[in-house]
Amino acid sequence: MASIQFTLSPTSSIRSSPSFACSPANPITPQYSSTTKDLSSYCKLSSRQKNVTKSRNLLFSVRSSLDTAGPTSTVGQVTEVTKDTFWGIVNSAGDKTVVLDMYTQWCGPCKLIAPKYKELSQKYDDVVFLKLDCNQENKPLAKELGIKVVPTFKILKQGKIVKEVTGAKFDNLVVAIEDVRSS
Repeated sequence: MASIQFTLSPTSSIRSSPSFACSPANPITPQYSSTTKDLSSYCKLSSRQKNVTKSRNLLFSVRSSLDTAGPTSTVGQVTEVTKDTFWGIVNSAGDKTVVLDMYTQWCGPCKLIAPKYKELSQKYDDVVFLKLDCNQENKPLAKELGIKVVPTFKILKQGKIVKEVTGAKFDNLVVAIEDVRSS
């Protein structure tokens, strides 16, 4: 497990025992000064991080539960994935069917089909439902998966794309899911 350590001066204070969300995009910086009274300016609060501990000489260790656990998805829910978490979740799905909704924030049809897609995730407990925002950050994965239009739904089995539905065609998506589940 990775550990990030920093020292607080005696005049610094922490109002409570928060958990910190630290990542390469949001690191704890070592330039913590005695004029800063709250660590939230360096690290966003999050329930996903664990074990903020304090020793006698004001040394803190922040340990991330993300360091030890791989990406996960929850049955009956749509899980947001990124270029960094997608393949880990797909691989951990094993023999389960995986459905990926590739969308963008600005896409009208994407917004219309999203509630129906969520309903599907509650209907099929043997299918993993994921969604990927095809923004600039996730562009490499979107390109790797061959997206041309949004929304695009990719259906995977054992890590391989076996079906694709382009556009907000709900009935076609249901038929494709049923086909893959029964094969």
